[in-house]
Amino acid sequence: MEKRKLGNCGLEVSAIGLGCMGLTFGLGPAINETDAIALIQKAKDMGVAFFDTAESYSRGGNERLLGKALKPYRKNVTIATKFGVKNGDVAQGLDSNPKRIRIVAENSLKYLQTDVIDLFYQHRVDPNIPIEDVAGTVKDLINEGKVKHFGLSEAGVRTIRRAHAVQPVTALQSEYSLWWKEPEKEIIPVLEELGIGFVAFCPLDKGFLTGAINENTQFDKTDIRNTIPRFTKENRKVNASLIEVLKDVAAKSKATSAQIALAWLLAQKPWIVPIPGTTKINRLEENIAAAGISLNANDLREIDEAFAKIQVQGARYSEQAQKLIDR
Repeated sequence: MEKRKLGNCGLEVSAIGLGCMGLTFGLGPAINETDAIALIQKAKDMGVAFFDTAESYSRGGNERLLGKALKPYRKNVTIATKFGVKNGDVAQGLDSNPKRIRIVAENSLKYLQTDVIDLFYQHRVDPNIPIEDVAGTVKDLINEGKVKHFGLSEAGVRTIRRAHAVQPVTALQSEYSLWWKEPEKEIIPVLEELGIGFVAFCPLDKGFLTGAINENTQFDKTDIRNTIPRFTKENRKVNASLIEVLKDVAAKSKATSAQIALAWLLAQKPWIVPIPGTTKINRLEENIAAAGISLNANDLREIDEAFAKIQVQGARYSEQAQKLIDR
């Protein structure tokens, strides 16, 4: 798989990464460890060299899984993890106190079985802690050799600028997809100006853009999609028109809807890297193959014009989760 550079800080990763959250947390029951390790290692064998996790995914359990799976390949992969959630429990809110950041860093080093964290994100901006203090703490960790790169997640433009002035931000991780193009208004221009890479999570909109989810899909009781307005039965029915557009373009390219959605993202900027997640080997193979699909100008115009006519129904987060997004 081709490589991409995230911003101007020298971090090179595979063009498509693997978001590992769903292996243990958030999108239904965790899959068994043997299957999860096999999937992670299969991704590595197929060229994925960028893996994303966080302290708050199963309170370190996701990090432990990734550490175990990637230990034999550690020198050849980039691992990103995150701090900023109180006690590693999303339900408890945010905590980016500098002392807490250091605790998370030490835990992550242990769980990931590594001596350095390649990319350390603030998971969400904590309104109670000045971003300068957060950036300064990560800067100290970088100087101590415990972290290589600093990242932010779902941060607004003012926060990005303030953090970057203290410690250069290598990457911003936020939601970006055909279903959620809000970053194009302010975020992407600022990232380009400052030389910061963009890591796109939910590039397939929690599975919706694969075409495998419809109004009759039943989610497990532990699945966060049960709490997301866009995934109500009524909104899924209305939003199905998005999939029809993708299917039309996919048919011409002999690809799948998911592959077109990922290829569209890759075509936006050379420093954008999507990190789709999956628990299934066949979906993993499908996603990785998207890196080899090139959409021409006509394809991109057709997709953009069609999606511009569609009004997506439902918010992307619950009201409670939306409060954690920095403006």
